[in-house]
Amino acid sequence: MSPPEPPRRRVPRPARPARPGRPAAGERRAGGGRPAHRPAAAGPADERRPAARRVRREPPPRPRAGRRPPPRPPRELRLAAPRTRLRLLSVAVTLVLLVFGLRLLQVQAVDANSFAAAADVNRYVTVPLAAERGTITDRGGHELATTVDAYDITADPYLFGEERTGVPDAPARAAALLGPILGEDPAELERRLTDPPAPRYVRLAFQQTPQVWRQIQDLKKTLADQEEKEEGVNVLAGVYAEPRAKRVYPGHELASGVLGFVNSAGEGAGGLEAQLDTLLAGEDGTITYAQSAGRRVPTAGGQEQPPTPGTGVELTLDRDIQWAAQEAITEQVRKSEADGGYVIVQDVRSGEVLAMASAPAFDPNDLSTASAKNLGNPALQDVYEPGSTAKLMTMAAVLEEEVAAPGTHVTVPNRLPRAGRKFADDHDHETYHLTLTGVLAKSSNIGTILAAERLGESQREANEVLHGYLRAFGVGRPTGLGFPGESPGILAAPGDWNAAQQHTIPFGQGLSVNALQAASVYSTIANGGVRVTPSLVRGTVGPDGRYEPAPEPDRKRVVGEKTAETLGLMLEEVVTDEEGTGKPAAVPGYRVAGKTGTSNRVDPETGRYNGYTASFAGFAPADDPRVTVYCAVQNPTEGGYHGSSVCGPVFRHVLQFSLKTLQAPPTGVKAPNLPTTFTPGD
Repeated sequence: MSPPEPPRRRVPRPARPARPGRPAAGERRAGGGRPAHRPAAAGPADERRPAARRVRREPPPRPRAGRRPPPRPPRELRLAAPRTRLRLLSVAVTLVLLVFGLRLLQVQAVDANSFAAAADVNRYVTVPLAAERGTITDRGGHELATTVDAYDITADPYLFGEERTGVPDAPARAAALLGPILGEDPAELERRLTDPPAPRYVRLAFQQTPQVWRQIQDLKKTLADQEEKEEGVNVLAGVYAEPRAKRVYPGHELASGVLGFVNSAGEGAGGLEAQLDTLLAGEDGTITYAQSAGRRVPTAGGQEQPPTPGTGVELTLDRDIQWAAQEAITEQVRKSEADGGYVIVQDVRSGEVLAMASAPAFDPNDLSTASAKNLGNPALQDVYEPGSTAKLMTMAAVLEEEVAAPGTHVTVPNRLPRAGRKFADDHDHETYHLTLTGVLAKSSNIGTILAAERLGESQREANEVLHGYLRAFGVGRPTGLGFPGESPGILAAPGDWNAAQQHTIPFGQGLSVNALQAASVYSTIANGGVRVTPSLVRGTVGPDGRYEPAPEPDRKRVVGEKTAETLGLMLEEVVTDEEGTGKPAAVPGYRVAGKTGTSNRVDPETGRYNGYTASFAGFAPADDPRVTVYCAVQNPTEGGYHGSSVCGPVFRHVLQFSLKTLQAPPTGVKAPNLPTTFTPGD
């Protein structure tokens, strides 16, 4: 075992020196048993005790009774330590800066996109740029429908709110200012601005002139200047204008039924304007730009998608021939006090329609003056029984089937009993002894019935053969134009022909056609028996200025060339024969082939026969056909109702003008006179 350690001895530490004003260790303060001012000798234990920091003062002696106490010395003013206040202020400033920093971080980093989008809503405006509508011209490049500068007045309803303008009635104020300028009802304008169809866009007026937009601009500038001077509010800051060309028709009523019209939105709503709307309209563009107080900021940039102009269309119409046809039919309808009428002029070789006029017409520049029933194209939409002009198709079937010839004898009684009734011609007469040519020249209903019965061994078979030829000529089917509202006509199936129809259809009653279908029948014969699908569009001109011709029309042979030539000679007798019905249609210097028509008219309101349809159809020069003219007048009530007297003069005038316009040379060979009658027993 190791020896025990010796006990440690405690070494006393030296005493700390006494601090001034503090008694040393072992001393007592005055009144406490220790001296207050005399320091004791410092010992080792006292050296470790710190000196007193403060000296305790004796309370002042109490004053004696009856004596005034001596004045107390002024108390020393001590300032609070500034370090605490600086710390509090620093903390407060730091918190404020921290809040601002966090908000700045949120605006510029976290929510930057949303705030930028919200700013753009108020700063940027997107408006459409209307494409310029394609021009419609005639075959010679003369403008029939074109465009001029105009503006659609638009507005941003968001900029009319109270939070944007500072006034609760900004829409009402704006409407009151714009109403007289735009010619609109202020109440309606206020409704559009208050309850718009779209949140940021509304159209207030269509196709206003540049003068109207300039007037609005001047008013906006005046209001903006007043707002800068704090003298008012610019309630028109959200009004803008879109360039939108206005459609105009230089010829006014010229070819209005063909051209149609556009509505207030600039969209095709009738005629070729509607049929070719997609082609003519082009494609609208858009422009986005910055605005301030309703004014465009040019230095703020923007985006623009330029519009694509519409395609121009060149028609087959000839402006001069169209004008002659329009004038002639309008005058005749007026003189005859008729319900209406139409004239078709067609190139027999190409099938192109050179004129399509109707009366009464309308001015597409001012639809407010037009009657709703006149806004269509009656030459294609009206259907009626053609009457004797349809006898040409029956004669074509008879010749093509070789069941008769131009000189075939046909004995025509005054009455023909068929199907429980007696058929008659348009006048009483003794028994006629006519050739097939004479039947056509005199327009005999009875003779036509007798000729049609030769088409089959039975009436049913004859009906089927005739029906096939009528369909081949285009009756009961669309013309091929694809025109809006066009009627294909009415032609029942042969099995549905009633007892009367099987005898009336051969002479043009019991079936219905439109004016172009009737004209196309004669163009087919004039073209050697080949039907060419009619056309109105000759070609197009693209936005790049490149011309694209229209596709070639369909061609279909209906009858042989010999049959067509023979029919042409027979039709000449209608015009040249002393007793022919078409003498008023003769044109000096030209051989003319034609046919009159006078048919009972079905009243579209009652569905019963009431009045007549007068017509005339033909072509010239008969020896080298160039052009077909067809005229029809509905319900003439003054000066006669026969096709020869009502439409014969119109046919002659339009045909003569067309031949001169086309520079067709006069005929140099006289027409051979085919016999129209025969002597019994010869």
